[in-house]
Amino acid sequence: MHHKIKMADTAINNGTGDGYPGYTTEARPELFDPRAMLPQPSVLKPGQLSEEQVKRYFEKGYVVLEEFFSESELQPSRDCINGIVDDLAQKLYKAGKIPDLYAEYGFTERLTKIEAAFPGANIICSKLGAVPQAFKELWCNERLLNIVEQLIGQDIAGNPAWNLRTKVPRNIVTTVPWHQDVSYLDNDTYRMLIPTAWIPFVDATEQNGCLEVAENGHRSGKVATHQCCWGDTFYTILEEDEMKNTLGVDLDRDRRALPVRSGGLILFNNMIPHRSLPNVSDGIRWSIDLRWQRATDPAGLWGLKNGVVMRKSSDPNFKVDWTEFDSVNRHIVQTEYIKGDKANLEEEEFDTTIQGPWMKKWEIVHMNKHVDRFLEQEAASKGDKSVTT
Repeated sequence: MHHKIKMADTAINNGTGDGYPGYTTEARPELFDPRAMLPQPSVLKPGQLSEEQVKRYFEKGYVVLEEFFSESELQPSRDCINGIVDDLAQKLYKAGKIPDLYAEYGFTERLTKIEAAFPGANIICSKLGAVPQAFKELWCNERLLNIVEQLIGQDIAGNPAWNLRTKVPRNIVTTVPWHQDVSYLDNDTYRMLIPTAWIPFVDATEQNGCLEVAENGHRSGKVATHQCCWGDTFYTILEEDEMKNTLGVDLDRDRRALPVRSGGLILFNNMIPHRSLPNVSDGIRWSIDLRWQRATDPAGLWGLKNGVVMRKSSDPNFKVDWTEFDSVNRHIVQTEYIKGDKANLEEEEFDTTIQGPWMKKWEIVHMNKHVDRFLEQEAASKGDKSVTT
């Protein structure tokens, strides 16, 4: 597929990125560094961190917690993932897209076999609508919320940007480049603390693609200028020179690989630069990233989906109501945001592309199938026929 794009449809690159909506010179370090640390309780609730660990989170931008979850807490999510993969295999097989169900392969192998037969299957597998019950239980885990309470207070909402990571081996789409999480969210999040828990369902190692962070990279309180999209993916790009010049990051000094065993987790904020290493092992590195925010803050998703309140200071017996949250499929509303009311593009059942509002935030420097479809959708929303295939 080849697209002809009129220059008027894209912002002009002036070398600084300041012609794009994501660009900012604002710096709010006090929202993310130790000045943002709340008074800590004298008596800790179950699961809560020591004051030293909380301090490390704000100083370094992250903290690694080993042996936090029991196997009985994680196994329902693994079972859920097995069900997601099986559902996808059944649909692809019935549609004649794959020659086999690969049912004899296990948790760390089956999706790899499906991906080999139908490239992009891992993307379809990650585009979930309603949150499966097993993931809800993990997201609302009492001990985990107790930690989040230490970071942002007692009024807690789940942020709508959650992701199941289907990191099959040797696959560029599952290798996430350097970025700040705010590069994918709207500009309200530049002034919000959004804690993330990155939870592996297998041991995460440097061989199978653990996280790597730029330690202290959040301390400037700045949002670096990103670009889009990296390689053959839909990911934003944060160049190393930009990290150095804007965020003061020296990767030779600040780079930290963070292997963590299943049962552990990594907590980090929405400003610290991070990436995932390539998976050069033979097994899938399954993980999930879950986010929270203060319940009074906007959800950071362009008004497309609200967060889900998980804890209220005024009601110790509060029960989470998932009805509204589950009724809005984030991936669908993100695509509709790009298309607009005028667009009438046919959705493919097995669409292996992802688009989102972040593609409007940053300069597009690389074309691929995800960007092609984004531009097609955007042009259709304007009634522009200059984009042709």
